[in-house]
Amino acid sequence: MTSLDMPDVRTAAVDSVDALAPDDAATYAGWFACLADPTRVRLLHQVASHPAGITVGELAEALGIGQPTVSHHVRKLADVGFVTAEKNGTSTVVVVNPSCCTGLPHAADAVMGVLTPRPCCPDDLPDDVTVRPMREQDWEAVRRIYGEGIATRTATFTTEVPTRETLDAQWLPRHRWVAEIDDVVVGWAALTPTSGRDCYQGVAENSIYVADGMRGRGVGKALLRTQVIAADEAGIWTLQTSIFPENRASIALHHSAGFRTIGVRERIAQLDGIWRDTVFLERRSALTV
Repeated sequence: MTSLDMPDVRTAAVDSVDALAPDDAATYAGWFACLADPTRVRLLHQVASHPAGITVGELAEALGIGQPTVSHHVRKLADVGFVTAEKNGTSTVVVVNPSCCTGLPHAADAVMGVLTPRPCCPDDLPDDVTVRPMREQDWEAVRRIYGEGIATRTATFTTEVPTRETLDAQWLPRHRWVAEIDDVVVGWAALTPTSGRDCYQGVAENSIYVADGMRGRGVGKALLRTQVIAADEAGIWTLQTSIFPENRASIALHHSAGFRTIGVRERIAQLDGIWRDTVFLERRSALTV
């Protein structure tokens, strides 16, 4: 997971923002228009809560509305692909389209300007940030920065800084990076294998942490670019990460490097006794295209 602060809001020049494709805009407008009816939103929520499907009669009973009204709204939802409806004897069974879970967040990010078409990696890097492979003498700074990220409670479920030995055993040896400004370590990035099975040897989870007082200076951007390019060159075909929804800066940064939102894992774990959600993102290299 990633430790980044919310970015400052800046007004970009008109010609610096990629235009949303007309076809995409029309598709998204149809989705949002379909969900403009509160009853339809409640109905979709009820259907999504029953992955195996739910009948029109059961929907009517759960929502307290007539079956003809439910059938009308189901047709509207089916028209834009949110649900499917099939006859099973005398009943109509409604099933949610799983693609909604990824399509809607993607659409919201695109419309709000968080997800814009960009090259594989950010290229507007700061001149004063240098990224290099991590060395033995960097461990103290790396663990200190890790602790600063933990303290924000927006970076990770981890509550104590792991030992050097633990991190050394977890991280891939050739995918450990540090960022420097004026020869001072101000951030780090690392990859962790997601599984010990051979079939998943090309899948890794990425982590990026930036020191207190250094966020917003492009440190994370420089680290992520180096990390992604090195992973591609090493034949790692999938990078994945989980980010707290509140950390919009980190989500936007990962989108800029080719990550896409897969979905939201609700109440996936507790931090300080509070259930937290995470946004799950992944990046596929050209090896899988």
